[in-house]
Amino acid sequence: MTMTIRVQMNEASDVSDVARRAAAVLRAGGVVLVPTDTVYGLMCTPTKPDAIRAIYEMKQRPADRRLPIIVADGAQVRSALPLAWSDSAEALSARFWPGALTIACGVTSGSCEWLAGRDEAAVRAPAHPLIQSLARELGPLLMTSANRHGADTAHTADGALGDLASPPALAVDGGTLSGASSTLVNVNLATPRVERDGAIPRAAIAEVLTLE
Repeated sequence: MTMTIRVQMNEASDVSDVARRAAAVLRAGGVVLVPTDTVYGLMCTPTKPDAIRAIYEMKQRPADRRLPIIVADGAQVRSALPLAWSDSAEALSARFWPGALTIACGVTSGSCEWLAGRDEAAVRAPAHPLIQSLARELGPLLMTSANRHGADTAHTADGALGDLASPPALAVDGGTLSGASSTLVNVNLATPRVERDGAIPRAAIAEVLTLE
């Protein structure tokens, strides 16, 4: 059985050292369990099909449920991704990123092979120094919560690892997390809509956009 390498991360940790180790695994096509500003996530690079398949296996996730995209900020979306980054998306990212907001937007035609066949994508910029470092070094990444599909998300690295059907190559233990979901707003609509309530209240979103 594959053994997971464990790395402890706390306020005294050298973020650059942890990021270096995680980046090496991601570049090699491995999956990394990482802490975020809300929950633990399973992360991989989008150009590694075997790693993507591994995440689906770990979570027992239905094949038709696409993986969200992780970025450092809105500027990275505009420069690196063929997404329909509307005025609504820009306004939300300017107010709430980095943070617990996921934005669903349209996919436009482009040269990004790993987005081929998708007409919509969810994208987020978590407010966590490790995630920020990895996204800035490696570019956009894929990540989803580290739990079996349909199950509650664990608050600890041990809980997340124990819930998965198979282990990731590397697990970064960032302590106990809130477990709250990010708020999901779909701007790929005539009128933006909150499709998942989460850490950012609906009222705060409504201060920025007119919602359905």
